[in-house]
Amino acid sequence: MSILDKHSAYRHAYDTLLQHGVDPLNVRFDSVLSPTEGMLNGRRTILLGTNNYLGLTFDPDCIEKSVEATRSQGTGTTGSRVANGTYDSHTRLEHELADFYGRKHAMVFSTGYQANLGVLSALVGRGDHLMLDADSHASIYDGSRLGMAEVIRFRHNNPDDLHKRLRRLEGMPGHRLIVVEGIYSMLGDTAPLKEIAAVKRETGAYLLVDEAHSLGVLGETGRGLAEKAGVEADVDFIVGTFSKSLGSVGGFCVSDSPDFDIMRIVSRPYMFTASLPPGVMASTLEALHKLRTEPKLRSDLMRNAHRLYDGLAAMGFETGPEANPIVAVAMPDQDLAVVFWKMLLESGLYLNLALPPATPTNVRLLRTSVSAAHTIEQIDTALAIFEDVGRRLGFLTDERRRAAGAL
Repeated sequence: MSILDKHSAYRHAYDTLLQHGVDPLNVRFDSVLSPTEGMLNGRRTILLGTNNYLGLTFDPDCIEKSVEATRSQGTGTTGSRVANGTYDSHTRLEHELADFYGRKHAMVFSTGYQANLGVLSALVGRGDHLMLDADSHASIYDGSRLGMAEVIRFRHNNPDDLHKRLRRLEGMPGHRLIVVEGIYSMLGDTAPLKEIAAVKRETGAYLLVDEAHSLGVLGETGRGLAEKAGVEADVDFIVGTFSKSLGSVGGFCVSDSPDFDIMRIVSRPYMFTASLPPGVMASTLEALHKLRTEPKLRSDLMRNAHRLYDGLAAMGFETGPEANPIVAVAMPDQDLAVVFWKMLLESGLYLNLALPPATPTNVRLLRTSVSAAHTIEQIDTALAIFEDVGRRLGFLTDERRRAAGAL
């Protein structure tokens, strides 16, 4: 007996993938050439699954700022801010984030995952109620466990179900915190935030929006879904990450809460994790500046997203409910999903194979994420590869294409 035998079901599922000659957890690039291309097994491969929405990982200015900070301040802080102190760049990054969102306070974490752990566990605890969308990210669920509040799940993107469940809590002690995401990471759908904000106001709950995949993507200035939906005043806390649109690593929370800074003391993931290194903070600050001053990045991103989404749908693929930089294709069964993903990769197209239990409603997905840095030619090449593989597997039949209006 092994201490890890409890995970035998996952081992069996992983072994099944290996039997297909597929190991999505161990794709090793020879090199990464740009935000949109890498070398894999000696072949030039289009990167269509990296969440590199604004394509800033290779931006010359971001790289130079990171190199300058590393040379002058070293490779790391080697401890938490409580233990090893706060660098000037920590303070500047928090100030710029607060200014960008028009909030009084900001707090920076070492990862986006850690931001949800730290914020949720600090905001609610025993006796409180945490209202989670059923399709919430793993970091949200793990943060809820750390805080020990009662977790109540409501149906995905269903404000009526949320309202019903909150009404049942009337008269009970404790705070209520609603948590939703700007763009959900698997299907690329957005929350009905106007309606959820209305429920929040009526029931007296607090509202937190995780804008991890919508920062730099949605809204007139790129602040995310709350800005696009016109409900920023109703959102009490915004959480996000630097590892998508800002091309680095780290997470944050912004808010106008008057007691915000107490989280620096009571948030254990913040207190006991080494803070972001100077090079990361410098590149993130530069990336945030570009997000604020170069709106063309967002327009190029959405142009590419619509081109890919519309192209796949026209061929007869089953895509998500709306066109966003996350474009997911549903597969009817796991075997086809695995083989399809393998053939795409062998044809020079890298994307994500997303399988249960990591997906909503146990759907099997070929998940893509578009970048502003993709050229029209790269998007069209990706579409051509999808079509070729679909035809070779007998998936894109004339009947399916006719139903999609392609014939």
